[in-house]
Amino acid sequence: MLSRRQLLATAFAAAGGLHPRLAGAIDPIKRPGTKPDLKLSLAAYSFNKLLDLKKPSMDLFEFIDLAAGLPLDAVELTSYYWAETTDAYAERLKAHAAKKKLAISGVPVGNNFCVADETKYRAEIQKVKDWTARAAKVGAKTVRIFAGNLEKGDTLEAVQKRVVAAIEECCAVAEKYGVVLAMENHGGITATPDQLLALVKPVKSAALGVNIDTGNFKTADPYADLTKIAPYGVVSQVKTEVFPGGKREEADLARVVKILKDANFHGYVALEYEAKDDPKVAVPKYVKELRRLISG
Repeated sequence: MLSRRQLLATAFAAAGGLHPRLAGAIDPIKRPGTKPDLKLSLAAYSFNKLLDLKKPSMDLFEFIDLAAGLPLDAVELTSYYWAETTDAYAERLKAHAAKKKLAISGVPVGNNFCVADETKYRAEIQKVKDWTARAAKVGAKTVRIFAGNLEKGDTLEAVQKRVVAAIEECCAVAEKYGVVLAMENHGGITATPDQLLALVKPVKSAALGVNIDTGNFKTADPYADLTKIAPYGVVSQVKTEVFPGGKREEADLARVVKILKDANFHGYVALEYEAKDDPKVAVPKYVKELRRLISG
C-alpha cells in the first residue's frame, strides 16, 4: 500500500509538470529521466499597473484573453488582482482559461511570515491556507509564497524558526489539496541561496519546493546562485533583467534557460515582466524568445 507521501507525490506528477521526490524538501527534487520539461506561462504581475484593483484598466479575464494570443501553455493568476474571492469567481476563471486552452500554473500570495505579532502572524498563515484552497479551485499547480523581512529588534534565528513553522502548517493544507507551495528567493531573509534553503530544507513535505525567481538575487553572481537553487525548483519566474551586485542589466535569457535545463527542471516557467517598457509591447516579444529557447 502506498504511503500518504507517495500518494501525494504521484498526484503531483499526474497533475502535470511536478514530479515526485524520494525524500522531503531537504533533498533536491528527484526528476524522471534526463530530459527537462519546461512549460511556458505568463505572470499576471507583468501587467501590474493595468490590473491594479485600485484603478484597473484590465481584469483577469482580459489578461487571459491577451495570453491566449501568445505561444503559452499557461497563465499565473496573481492573488492581488482577483476581483472576488468567491468559489463562483474561481470557477469562472478556471472555465475561461480552459476555454482559451490555457492551464493555470499558479497563484502567488503576498504573505509575510516574519511578523512577530502573534495575531498578524496567524493571519498571514491563514491567508496562505485560504489561497491554497482557491488555487486548488482553479486547478493551479503551485502557490508562490514569500518569507518576509527581518523586523527591527528581532533575530534571524527566531524569524527562521517562525517561518519554518508557518511553512509546515501551510504544507499540511497544501497536501490536502494536492498543491505545491513554492518559496521564492525574494530578498529579505531569502536574499542568498543559503538563506532560502535554510527555510526549505527543514520542512519534510512533498508539498514544498522553491520558486526560482531569476531577477531577485542581487549578489555578485546571480547566475551562479540560480544554479544553486535550481535543483529545488518546482516553478520559475523569469525576469528580463538581472542585478549583479545590485546593478541593473539585461538578462541573458539563454543562460537562464540553460541553468533550468541543466538542472533537469520539470515545471512551469512564467515570464514576469517588470522592466520599463509597455508590457503590451514587450511581453509578446519576450514570450516568443522564451518559447524559442525552451523549445531549442
